[in-house]
Amino acid sequence: MRSPRRCSRNGCPRQAVATLTYVYSDSTAVVGPLAAFAEPHTYDLCEPHARSLTAPRGWDLVRHDGDFAPPPPTTDDLVALADAVREAARPPIAPPPRTDENDHLPGHQTGRRGHLRVIPPSH
Repeated sequence: MRSPRRCSRNGCPRQAVATLTYVYSDSTAVVGPLAAFAEPHTYDLCEPHARSLTAPRGWDLVRHDGDFAPPPPTTDDLVALADAVREAARPPIAPPPRTDENDHLPGHQTGRRGHLRVIPPSH
């Protein structure tokens, strides 16, 4: 399943609810609702970081006054969730029985663990 977009601030694990865009030509930072798609040169922010952001000295800050709500799930999210539930409900596939090609030789036993083979020392 596609994970929700996270806050762009280093070390912040929270879900993004706002997008920060710098308009360099106007020396303005704009914090608004989360953009539909992540775009280059924009930053996704969680609510605490969106509310506490300050603009660089000499810049204006335009901030959305309303609530920042997490985005609703998309149909892609719902399809991915349904696929994950179906996958989890499938019964496990039993591995085929293991056979050792040398079992028919008298006194020659080998042990097998995954991709490794243990051969006892010769007498």
